[in-house]
Amino acid sequence: MNPSMCGPIRTTADLTDFVDESLKSFGSPSEHVLVIIPDDTRTIPMPELYGVICGRLASRVRKLTFLIALGTHPPMTAAQLDLHLGAGWRRPDVTVSQHDWKDPSGLIRLGSIPASELEDLSGGLLSETVPVTINRLAVEVDRILIVNPVFPHEVVGFSGGHKYFFPGVSGTEVLNSTHWLGALITNPVVNGRKNTPVRSLIERAAALVPTPRQGLSLVMKGHDPVGAYFGDVDDAWSAAADLSAGTNIVWRDASYHTVLSMAPPMYRELWTAGKCMYKLEPVVADGGKLIIFAPHLHEISPTHGHLIRQVGYHTRDFFLKQWDRYSGIPRAVLAHSTHVKGVGTFEDGVERPRVEVVLATGIPEKLCHEINLGYQDPVSLHPSEFENSEEDGILVVPSAGEMLYRLRSGSGA
Repeated sequence: MNPSMCGPIRTTADLTDFVDESLKSFGSPSEHVLVIIPDDTRTIPMPELYGVICGRLASRVRKLTFLIALGTHPPMTAAQLDLHLGAGWRRPDVTVSQHDWKDPSGLIRLGSIPASELEDLSGGLLSETVPVTINRLAVEVDRILIVNPVFPHEVVGFSGGHKYFFPGVSGTEVLNSTHWLGALITNPVVNGRKNTPVRSLIERAAALVPTPRQGLSLVMKGHDPVGAYFGDVDDAWSAAADLSAGTNIVWRDASYHTVLSMAPPMYRELWTAGKCMYKLEPVVADGGKLIIFAPHLHEISPTHGHLIRQVGYHTRDFFLKQWDRYSGIPRAVLAHSTHVKGVGTFEDGVERPRVEVVLATGIPEKLCHEINLGYQDPVSLHPSEFENSEEDGILVVPSAGEMLYRLRSGSGA
């Protein structure tokens, strides 16, 4: 069944009208409905969507629960929830929960993906049995709605769809396998590609979830919605990915020796602000420099920071050629490390990254050097001095992290 799409939309009001119409026959009085939504590290008009979904479903279904797909992100605070869902989000007829990947009692095992099958899915890059665990709510409810913005993504190609199951509300097993598989393939190869081995792995895991579900896949351009699809999760995601490819990928004819990638406030840790590197790595010239400018950012990661400080940021081959030393580190952490550092080589004990990554953040200089990244004082960096210099090989990108930049002639790697 082809997904339904709203007509050309230019405003959030157009979007909410479409959602209201799409949900007219969704759910029934006997059903507990689960709505899986992103956290505030994705751009989406969530207060308006939360309001229209509650308005349409809360009085019709037996129970309505929202589950925030945190993956391994830190739980949102009460103040952050007020901004994300809207000041009036607390309702007696609606439950809002946040996924907790660390709580085994909140997870259920669905089965596993055999090593031989993973080897086929990954093109021989991985061969291991992967247990598939997910938040219990995903199998205890009667029906699921996945609300998912679709952007180019460094691990899977395009975000959204069943990625909101794995790793959005899953345990760590699929998370580690998918992130490491994406790292093995590398960000410049995966990012902005629709059909990837990682997407195949996610879909294989999602096939183990028995609960009926539909997807509401959105395409944003900055803070403006430009398209929405409702229907079968895969079909809605596929249509949105096609639109996102034409909306959220910027093509350039030449690379830049210096890129100033400015992180928006929604990235409160380097774990998410790394997207400012992922989305721009392909257009940085060999030997060039990418500066992540985020004076508001003071943390590597409250969840994984201790492990990242232990291993630092390195290229993929740095880990692969010293696997005995690093095999005990969660592979999602190693994947993040390689994605931020970018592609490069490790030969005869010498690491040569293709790009120099510099942090102009609130992370102290000493710590930047300890984790193997460059440092620049954010107070002394004035973005206006970099602007209007593209002909000189300097690119400035405000609110970086969701728009992917690529070269017409190749990956830039």
